[in-house]
Amino acid sequence: MKIAIIIYSNDSETAWNAFRFANTSRAFNNQVSVFLLGKGVEVAMVSTLQYDVLEQMRLFRDSGGQIMGCGVCCESRKVEMPFLLEELKCEIGSMSHLHGLVAEADKVLTF
Repeated sequence: MKIAIIIYSNDSETAWNAFRFANTSRAFNNQVSVFLLGKGVEVAMVSTLQYDVLEQMRLFRDSGGQIMGCGVCCESRKVEMPFLLEELKCEIGSMSHLHGLVAEADKVLTF
């Protein structure tokens, strides 16, 4: 099954749970793509000891999961978060990319 997950929250627990679900879905051999939108592009910066978002992201990438961040959303945070793109370590996408992920997905989830 193809699953598209859209994360638009910068809440650490929400992002952590979204990636935990993405990792569980990969463990069941699903094709999973994560698109970071709006505040969601900040997920790499909100990791805490309790909600280790970076570790979940690493596990997701290592399992073959795809992460894409909205280019416009990243660009709009460039002044406040100059190292955002380096922290995210993901492909930069657009609304056209998001449309493609959603159109091809069997299931779409938002967090």
